[in-house]
Amino acid sequence: MRHASLALALLLALAGALLPSAARALEAVRVGLDAQAIDLTPAIERYRSDGDLIQISTAPGKDGIVRRIAVKARETGARPDWIVFALTNDTDEQIDRLLVAPHFRLVGSGIVWPDLGGSRIAAITASQGIRPERDESPDADQFTVTLDPGTTVTFVAELRTPNVPQLYLWDQDAYRKKATGLTLYKGIIIGIAGLLALFLTVVFVVKGAIIFPAAAALAWSVLAYTCIDFGFFQRIFPVTEAAERIYRASAEAVLGATLLVFLFAYLNLARWHVRYSHVALLWLIFLAGLVALAVVDPPVAAGVARISIATVAGVGLLLVVYLAAHNGYDRAILLIPTWLLLTAWVVAAGFAITGQLRNDLVQPALIGGLVLIVMLIGFTVLQHAFAGGGIGTAVVSDTERRALALTGAGDVVFDWDVPGDRVFAGPEIESQLGLKRGALEGPAANWLALLHPFDVDRYSAALDTVIEERRGRICQDFRLRAAAGPYYWFRLKARPVIGADGEVIRIVGTIADVTEVKIAEERLLHDAVHDNLTGLPNRELFNDRLDAALTLAAQDPRLKPTVFVLDIDRFKQVNDAIGLSAGDSILLTLSRRLGRLLRPQDTLARIAGDEFAVILVSERDPDRIIAFADMIRRAITTPITYADREIFLTPSIGVVLHETGSSLKRDQVFKNAEIAMIQAKRQGGDRIEVYRPTMRADRGDRLLLEGDLRRALERNEIKVLFQPIVRLEDRTVAGFEALLRWDHPKHGRIPPQTFIPVAEESGLIVDLGVFALERTAAELAAWQQALVVEPPLFASVNVSSRQLLRHDLLHDVKTVLARTGVAPGSLKLELTESLVMENPEYAAQMLARIAELGAGLSLDDFGTGYSALAYLQRFPFDTIKIDQSFVRQMANGRSVILRSIVRMAQELGLEIVAEGAETEADAQALAELGCDYAQGFAFGEPMSIHQARQLVGAAPAAA
Repeated sequence: MRHASLALALLLALAGALLPSAARALEAVRVGLDAQAIDLTPAIERYRSDGDLIQISTAPGKDGIVRRIAVKARETGARPDWIVFALTNDTDEQIDRLLVAPHFRLVGSGIVWPDLGGSRIAAITASQGIRPERDESPDADQFTVTLDPGTTVTFVAELRTPNVPQLYLWDQDAYRKKATGLTLYKGIIIGIAGLLALFLTVVFVVKGAIIFPAAAALAWSVLAYTCIDFGFFQRIFPVTEAAERIYRASAEAVLGATLLVFLFAYLNLARWHVRYSHVALLWLIFLAGLVALAVVDPPVAAGVARISIATVAGVGLLLVVYLAAHNGYDRAILLIPTWLLLTAWVVAAGFAITGQLRNDLVQPALIGGLVLIVMLIGFTVLQHAFAGGGIGTAVVSDTERRALALTGAGDVVFDWDVPGDRVFAGPEIESQLGLKRGALEGPAANWLALLHPFDVDRYSAALDTVIEERRGRICQDFRLRAAAGPYYWFRLKARPVIGADGEVIRIVGTIADVTEVKIAEERLLHDAVHDNLTGLPNRELFNDRLDAALTLAAQDPRLKPTVFVLDIDRFKQVNDAIGLSAGDSILLTLSRRLGRLLRPQDTLARIAGDEFAVILVSERDPDRIIAFADMIRRAITTPITYADREIFLTPSIGVVLHETGSSLKRDQVFKNAEIAMIQAKRQGGDRIEVYRPTMRADRGDRLLLEGDLRRALERNEIKVLFQPIVRLEDRTVAGFEALLRWDHPKHGRIPPQTFIPVAEESGLIVDLGVFALERTAAELAAWQQALVVEPPLFASVNVSSRQLLRHDLLHDVKTVLARTGVAPGSLKLELTESLVMENPEYAAQMLARIAELGAGLSLDDFGTGYSALAYLQRFPFDTIKIDQSFVRQMANGRSVILRSIVRMAQELGLEIVAEGAETEADAQALAELGCDYAQGFAFGEPMSIHQARQLVGAAPAAA
């Protein structure tokens, strides 16, 4: 043990020889119980280490022994600055104090390269006792220090910056009271500064003289400086320390600039000498450069700004006194008291930043004084706010009244001396156009060079007509070219003046600038024929351009305009899923993509919500036209990223190729393109269909079919057939799937794949779905009453997308279940996987409520749609139906997917129905895989109600 102690001592001695150390022991500062605040700044010792480790001699303890401690920096290899101080507690009670090092302190910050603040202390290490804990504060580095009774503790602080302007040890309650008092004071000062800035801004709005915006700008800059200095801005908008220094330096530069602008504007220095304006302008440019410099080097910018503020105050005082004494300028006389107070404030601020005034209240007092000075400036400005005189109440003549009205209207006088051919127009137009003085005076022909080429003839004809007719009134709009190039619209209102000989001797009137009115008219005209969302031509403009294209094609055989109509498939579901605003963004993206495919002579228009149309003139070859249609399809099918998700869209495109010699009108061509587009949509979408005359006949047949379908329910032409579903365990009938068939009186039995799409498009699918639901539930109730078996027979009914989107579906299911009294869960609603995943959130809510009503839920065609397995657990399905395609693959020895689906369903506790069991071998294989039920031609084709009752052994009854 002795050898180990000796080795440790030698190691410490060697470390002391290699590391920098204090040359003398510290003097500890006594901390008493009654001391509320102790300034430790004079007691700290500063060190600069050569490495990341420093060894310090501690203050002598109670036993008089001076010890040495080694402190390592937080980052290896760093060479930070350090401060060391010692505190002693000679009382018999534990003392808790708050060590505070403010981030920014105006006092002692300096003039050149001033200290703009920042975090001072990175970490503090105590030689003994409890480790100091940091208290989070936006204004200062605060640490809670605990001194045990009768101890002397040496503290070593690692610094973030070389300078620590102030270090105080506070009683926590005293510091809290001080902070509360200062917070109240700061709030009052900020409130006064804000009200003052708003008030001067209101005065500026009411009175537009230059002194009012200058005073308002000064008030706002003082408000900004106050908010930053008091930390109010940093609390509302949290910023980094580097950004805070930039804002502080910029605020001081802006304060100097607005002070200069106010002095120049208030004294109206341009009135006295033009050199004042040049000096002030250069000074302002220099101060504006300081704001840019603040981003690069805030201390330099702040130092120059402080010198500039002092210079403005000093030079301003001399200038005010000079103008008041030598010129008797009343504004200068009124400004003397305020400027003297400003000069005194600058002197006090100079004493503070140089460290000659060190009290903690100096900084908030200076800010309060600055706000007071701005208030006095506001009072000085107010006496000028409403001092201007207006038109007196004296009686004015009719001529004077006309002149005043002309001035109030803002119009410019136009006077043409016809015999002398000399035009006079007010200089306001020349100034607006950037022309030389007198450019619009002289012969009337001088105006022709400035008129827009389209307006020359109308302008000349209007003047000539008045002269020839010797009567009339001119109200003419025309455009004049400015020196910079653009044209401005003007409106001339004039009348002729007839001389004694009956000839026109003058044409007099007014000219008014109507550029904004014309722009508004053009915007209204543009909006009338363009889509508000995408800016593309709307249907009206598209029809006009199609008329023009067809007319030109009839005259020129080389022109072969092709018309495309394209519609986005299932765009309504996209809107329902992600919202209308997102849908608008997608349409805007699609319009830009399509626009990049066209040439200038082609037209892209938005016809309806998600329907676009194209007139293609730049291509004539049919192969290239079809290739262009494929480019459109690929542009739309490219995924669109929105809110971290990809949206996949497909279009249905109808194309009408131009035939030479065709006499089709615009409406017929567009209708044909729509028919081709509808045909593409019927084929499943994401297709391009070229119009063929047979499509129109097909469409007529569909219209007739739709009309017959509307009357089919009334005529009892729709039948419900039942296909058996067999339990594979014992080959007994477990239930049925309800299928709709249409026995047409003329065409015989129409298959579902023919009339179901027509019902979907027309909305008749809802009535068909309710009919199937009621008939199936009634028959199921009859089966269950005749056959008491466990589990009871079940029946499933298909549900379409239109039914699922209707809230009436809940009412229909509830009514049918209450009326028939079928066993809970035995009436199953079948929904396809793709239908559920169109809007999974809405579907989950609807299915949960349907399950609560007592209906069963079956997921049809599982594995052929989205296969979103993660969603499967969210939906309250009790049965899944495996698509027949997987059963057919089983016959080829590929049953891996089918086996996985069965295993997953079993783990989820779902019953399994396999579709497409054609043979006994299929049924046996499905049973071995673990399927519960199967349906297919091996167990029977769809049958009538009577056949189904005979199959299950129920007594036959009338349908």
